[in-house]
Amino acid sequence: MRKYSNDGRGLYRSRDGVLLGVCRGVADYFDLSVFWIRMAVVLVFLLSGFWPVLGVYLVAALLMKPSPVRPIESEDEQEFYDSYVHSPRSAAQRLKRQFDNIDRRIRRMESTVTGKDYDWERRFNS
Repeated sequence: MRKYSNDGRGLYRSRDGVLLGVCRGVADYFDLSVFWIRMAVVLVFLLSGFWPVLGVYLVAALLMKPSPVRPIESEDEQEFYDSYVHSPRSAAQRLKRQFDNIDRRIRRMESTVTGKDYDWERRFNS
């Protein structure tokens, strides 16, 4: 049972993988059985040795982004996820700007509702 669909969005490390999720991520991306990907890695390991396979595996784990916690449903979510993975600081700044904007709007509404003009207008209309 697969949690994440590829949808042509990229190659991700799986969060459900055994060792860093590289084999499962590759299997999900190419829609193959993870068993066959792992068997291919073991076969290459037996033919080439420990260090080349370990090196390639670790480089793949470092270069592949972790899969999203929940499936990505829109282009905006994909853009935010990519920006967060590549630069968490800029993603946090973007969220802070959005929350500051919402905070300003709420303060403006509060000042309107709690102002004397609003009270007089409410009394006059009732």
